[in-house]
Amino acid sequence: MPNAAVVFHSIEHLNAALTAAQETSIELTLLTAPAAAAYLGAGWFREAVAAARAAHPDVRATMLLDCGERPGDALAAFRAGVPGVIFTGRADVADKLAALAQAHGTIFRRDRPAAHDLLDAADPLESCRRWLSRR
Repeated sequence: MPNAAVVFHSIEHLNAALTAAQETSIELTLLTAPAAAAYLGAGWFREAVAAARAAHPDVRATMLLDCGERPGDALAAFRAGVPGVIFTGRADVADKLAALAQAHGTIFRRDRPAAHDLLDAADPLESCRRWLSRR
């Protein structure tokens, strides 16, 4: 079974998802909203991931910054040391970015996994708990 995937929009969402994953021992894929790299920035994402990993060191999770169709955002993510990137742009550009991602040790995806989105969750932790309990 593929990892459970959760879309987070804030550090609160990120911590809620990791707390629920820790409680259930479920491995997660955590991803930003589509094309969020354009407004979050690679530096913010890198620091948010570092803080979340420090607070939840035993949770197995893959963290992905969605760069949409913007190759410059993907390149900035590689330079910033972001652990994982989603790029949904042209295939020829994606091929080149995939090679660069490999050289940087960055996870590279060309698609978004189906995911539980926390955007409208009144209680993100409870939302994650309920969703993960059905996995």
